[in-house]
Amino acid sequence: MSGPGPSPAEGRDAGLQPERTRLAWRRTTLACSVTAVLALRQALRGSGSPVEVAGAAVIVLLWLVFLGVAHRRIRALAAHRPPGLAPRAAAGATLCTLALAAFAVAVIL
Repeated sequence: MSGPGPSPAEGRDAGLQPERTRLAWRRTTLACSVTAVLALRQALRGSGSPVEVAGAAVIVLLWLVFLGVAHRRIRALAAHRPPGLAPRAAAGATLCTLALAAFAVAVIL
């Protein structure tokens, strides 16, 4: 027998959390895109040496991987209430974000 009042499952609106999470993924994707474009612009501003071109290619690759993870998660949130983000996908998104940040710092310095 449960105590007075609704149980946590009954009092929770399950429709808003996935929507907020989906919007957060969209904001993060936009921020990642802007960061990638700025880093790419800075990397290609130089002489066009092989190191700069390789750095630009890595930036684009990391951005595409992050975009893929984010797009898959947004689609899953739109379709139904998915389970939590898989550790592998979370690690991939985190590594892409950290690598883009490191490239941005390296390009600026």
